[in-house]
Amino acid sequence: MEKLELSAEKALVVIVGAGPSGLATAACLTRHSIPYVILEREDCYASLWKKRTYDRLGLHLAKEFCSLPFMPHPPTSPTFLSKDAFLRYIDDYVSHFDINPRYCRYVESAFYDKVENKWRVEAKNTIEGKVEVYVSELLVVATGENSEGNIPDIPGLDSFKGEIVHSKQYQSGLKYQDKDVLVVGCGNSGMEIAYDVSNFSGHPCIVVKGPFHVLTKESVHLGMSLLKYLPTYLVDSLTLMHTNFTYGNLSKYGIHRPKIGPFSQKASTGRSPVIDVGTIKKIKEGEIQVVPGIMKINEDSVVFKDGTKRKFDAIVFATGYKSSANNWLKDYGYALDEDGMPKNRFPAHWKGENGLYCAGLSKRGLFGAAMDAQTIADDINKVLSGRK
Repeated sequence: MEKLELSAEKALVVIVGAGPSGLATAACLTRHSIPYVILEREDCYASLWKKRTYDRLGLHLAKEFCSLPFMPHPPTSPTFLSKDAFLRYIDDYVSHFDINPRYCRYVESAFYDKVENKWRVEAKNTIEGKVEVYVSELLVVATGENSEGNIPDIPGLDSFKGEIVHSKQYQSGLKYQDKDVLVVGCGNSGMEIAYDVSNFSGHPCIVVKGPFHVLTKESVHLGMSLLKYLPTYLVDSLTLMHTNFTYGNLSKYGIHRPKIGPFSQKASTGRSPVIDVGTIKKIKEGEIQVVPGIMKINEDSVVFKDGTKRKFDAIVFATGYKSSANNWLKDYGYALDEDGMPKNRFPAHWKGENGLYCAGLSKRGLFGAAMDAQTIADDINKVLSGRK
């Protein structure tokens, strides 16, 4: 034990995760001239964007809502960025703020030492095969909401003979040409994957279990801009008027609208509206079929809750992600609940006890991550300045 302590590296702040949240926090700390160590389990920063996104992915929100602190997107860039354009922006951001994550550091545990009043972080260097120890005064959890793919427990799933894939592993609809594909999940990823499969002459069905809003990216852009000046209920009303004009009544296609407005729902529950990329048109034309929830799976077929049964070649689960922070953060109770999400409600979600912070867990995307990073860095600076 003493040997490990002698080899421990002391740090003022340790950031776990080099996704957008961690990078933004690092940049904001740099602005305050506060030193930090940033640990990343993968071999690159922004690994979710670089390694686990499908080919046609682009930013659904306008660029002004998708920038990180102190570096807005250039005015010459398009309003809605492609994945490649956003990754170039991230590369420039890392270079500009001279962020140097320590890669291939898989954090195995972090706990608060009440005797020393410091955080002890143990990370395995997966290249050298050794455990490194970091002792810090402050700890920032920046591993994000999308750490691990979530696949629901469905009766008979293990018996399915076709391909089972989570959306984080999905690349393109090209491999599903002429195949029957079931997409489980009707959020933005699920709707876009169904669209992509159809574009490559596949035959997609999408599971829709509950109500959700469908908006155009232009109406979301306008609505988010109007929220700066108008109350949420009024923006909801204006947005739904545009939606009715654009799509009409979608209930006959199996898509029902929630009683609460899209921006009110986002503010109260964190659930985003679906931003249509052309999926609704394909649903109306019959190229994509809407099916109800799954009752069970039997080898090559799926039985739905309305009693119908269909055969599929592949199932794509666009059923979201879950936080992995509780797997390594032993004292997560200082800031997180049992699901690895903030136990304090927004906007007080970012700060826990004993110098523990969490960035990018507000269910508000890149905009929320940027806000968290600035708030956390400002608070850390205030804490440190108070000691002088």
